Amino acid sequence: MSDLSRRDFLKLGLTAAAAALVPKALMGQESEKVAGPAIGVARGDNAKLVKAALGEIGGMGAFVSAGDRVCIKPNISFAANVECGATTSAGVVKQTVEECLAAGAAKVIILDHTIADSTLCVEKSGIEEAIVDPKKVSLLTLTQERQFGEVSIPGGTELATVKVAKAVQGADKLISLPTAKSHSATGVSLGIKNLMGLVWDRGALHRKNLHRAIADLALVIKADLTLVDATRALTTGGPGGPGKTVQLNTVVAGTDVVATDSYAVGLTPWYDKAFTGRSVRYIVAAHELGLGEIDTAKMDVREVKV
Repeated sequence: MSDLSRRDFLKLGLTAAAAALVPKALMGQESEKVAGPAIGVARGDNAKLVKAALGEIGGMGAFVSAGDRVCIKPNISFAANVECGATTSAGVVKQTVEECLAAGAAKVIILDHTIADSTLCVEKSGIEEAIVDPKKVSLLTLTQERQFGEVSIPGGTELATVKVAKAVQGADKLISLPTAKSHSATGVSLGIKNLMGLVWDRGALHRKNLHRAIADLALVIKADLTLVDATRALTTGGPGGPGKTVQLNTVVAGTDVVATDSYAVGLTPWYDKAFTGRSVRYIVAAHELGLGEIDTAKMDVREVKV
């Protein structure tokens, strides 16, 4: 078959989507101890947050195996002041890369299809800090259509097909690493929204029902792990900033992207208003497609301070 047959990475169809609701770290005896998807929440020292959050849901070794080729998708789409929170913290990306390598990953690819000039985005974001081992870690800016391959979306309500980054299609694991920020078109931008940086034509989503189209992406681009960088949150003025930025010193980790987003959106007010997962239309749409839990009361939230 086509790219879709490689390593069973893109798991198509609603049946697979339902199966993906069971976090890998909770398989077996641990699954008997919880009522819903596990969410790891670490607060405190920004230099220790990724490992601490992952530790609450089994550690990176529960997701990344020896020899894996791992794609990490941060948000570096804007040539913005990193302190405002419009882009994922390079330090959080670096921690994630280090955890992948410690788990035995053979190759780690940091990638994004930036909105602003890719060279400026790389420079402003400081993302090259995360290339801790040039032999094993690389940075890929997706600037050419040939870097994408078309895939179908069985069960999609707005999109029938989409061109997805070939690097992701050829990977063993995908980690979505969004920054927590407001967004003029969708209210907030978190893990599900972050997937838009892996497709060639964002405009195709905007020409549809945007919220449903974003949810459709999650049917075919399956993040094995979502880590929300909430070290600081751009609560107004997103997606590019500047705006009001609050320091939260938090990372949220989970395998259920709907649950992870639904929990993370409640960390702080947005536009001076309290949000839940049901306040964000693309999160609701993904939940309605069977892609995850939206109610925080039904989640196994595990918090730690570092």
